Amino acid sequence: MAAFVELLTMRRHLFAYCQYITPQRGLTTFAAWLANCRIKSVKNFLIKRFIKAYQIDMAEAKQQDINAYPSFNDFFIRELKPGARPITPGEQDIASPADGTIAEMGLIKHDQLFQAKNFYYTLAALLGSPENAHDFYDGSFATVYLAPYNYHRFHMPITGKLTKTAYVPGKLFSVNRTTSEFIPNLYARNERLIAFFDTEAGPMAIVMVGAMIVGSIHMKGLDRPHHSNKLTIIDHPSQPTLQKGEELGYFELGSTVIVIFGQDKARWAPSLAPGDSIQVGQFLGNFSKIND
Repeated sequence: MAAFVELLTMRRHLFAYCQYITPQRGLTTFAAWLANCRIKSVKNFLIKRFIKAYQIDMAEAKQQDINAYPSFNDFFIRELKPGARPITPGEQDIASPADGTIAEMGLIKHDQLFQAKNFYYTLAALLGSPENAHDFYDGSFATVYLAPYNYHRFHMPITGKLTKTAYVPGKLFSVNRTTSEFIPNLYARNERLIAFFDTEAGPMAIVMVGAMIVGSIHMKGLDRPHHSNKLTIIDHPSQPTLQKGEELGYFELGSTVIVIFGQDKARWAPSLAPGDSIQVGQFLGNFSKIND
């Protein structure tokens, strides 16, 4: 038994560390090309194999006919039927932003967020600068990992006014559990798009983390996916309001969403823990209003 455990650990180490030498961009570019292929026989083959392999429930989909999807990617980012993901109704409820698995959740220790095992990473590294991090010291965070079989659109956890977005360039390591346990500063290393909001609970940040094979991160209201070699900040002077449960964007293939609140503003549901499955709109916790 000990030998089996040791072998399994070695395999997990090898999987994680091989990503340092894997051509991450090249592999991701090829996957994006294949996912966007519009040859009917190719895209239908990919869709059918995917549905069978991951037992996808197409009854939830707004469009159930696979022939209607121009490409595998269009199928992958499919919309769901209205009402397929009820939104927790409480005035101060926090709704899950995505379908997936809770990777971690809890308190931020000054500027330190827990990743996995003995790994921590800083707010400044994650959010791109100390200025972006300042409002969230000693706050709360919840990390949701989206596996390939999950619904890949992400939504607003509470109502908020969009103040700015930040694109932070980075690597494209996988973000699954194995990688998170062996690659330090994983979420702060990977490419990410961050949306900052003013809410009844004060500042809120939603971090969309890129990963290997993720073609692009698309966010509502932005004309195109972000890809750059430098930190890019976009202010939104009109401060559009997005309602709780409203779609914020989508990933082309899997990744991770991290929701961050300021100090003493979020209380996560005690019934939830790392490893638990969750869906868009499901009760994630409560928030305190600024004047509470």
